Amino acid sequence: MGAAAAELAAAVIGQAIAERGHARIIAAAGAAHFEFLEALTSLPGIDWQRVEMFHLDEYVGVPITHPASFRRYLLERLIWKTGIRRYHLLDGEGDPEEVCREAGEELNAARIDVAFVGIGENGHLAFNDPPADFETERPYLVVRLDEACRRQQVGEGWFASLAEVPERAISMSVRQILKARQIVCVVPDARKAAAVKACLEGEIGAMAPASILRTHPNVAVFLDRHSAAQLGSRSKLQGSIS
Repeated sequence: MGAAAAELAAAVIGQAIAERGHARIIAAAGAAHFEFLEALTSLPGIDWQRVEMFHLDEYVGVPITHPASFRRYLLERLIWKTGIRRYHLLDGEGDPEEVCREAGEELNAARIDVAFVGIGENGHLAFNDPPADFETERPYLVVRLDEACRRQQVGEGWFASLAEVPERAISMSVRQILKARQIVCVVPDARKAAAVKACLEGEIGAMAPASILRTHPNVAVFLDRHSAAQLGSRSKLQGSIS
């Protein structure tokens, strides 16, 4: 699954570089992207010096030294491994509103070629928990994390207890994610199966935030047999499911 998603991501990056001399990507952090990023950073032929990376989301108040820091994750699993020189990380220790404003200005300088995302156990897209804001045009938001989202972080081993998980985060907005030319959504594991079914076969709406991906013309969702276990024979996704 990770290798297949990486092949598509590499192709989109390569095409953007061939057409315009550079590529702009949005990168996510989390357990769901371990294999994907490992495969992507191992592929030959990607000119990472021509890639500009933007950060999908980050906890408010978590230092970069914390194992759960998404900045740390992206530095270790993507930036340092590839030598990307142009990257924009969300500083969870700074003033959240100012971080949103500055990052949003950089992000909106040009269109994004490909966004890497996942689907949370509660159906969240980035840190847009249900009911997600589908209307705001702000590129980044300060959001409050619901208990299901916070429990997922404990279950994945990033925090020892629910009390340690921050209640707020900085997240790219739903509308901003949908502005990417291509979206690559990677969703492994049985614990995501119910959310996958709700988002790909249920109603499109704020209570299943990632369901909005079905409105995008160029989205590919990569599942493994565990995360796809509850799907019917056909989904309603307009793009492709791998």
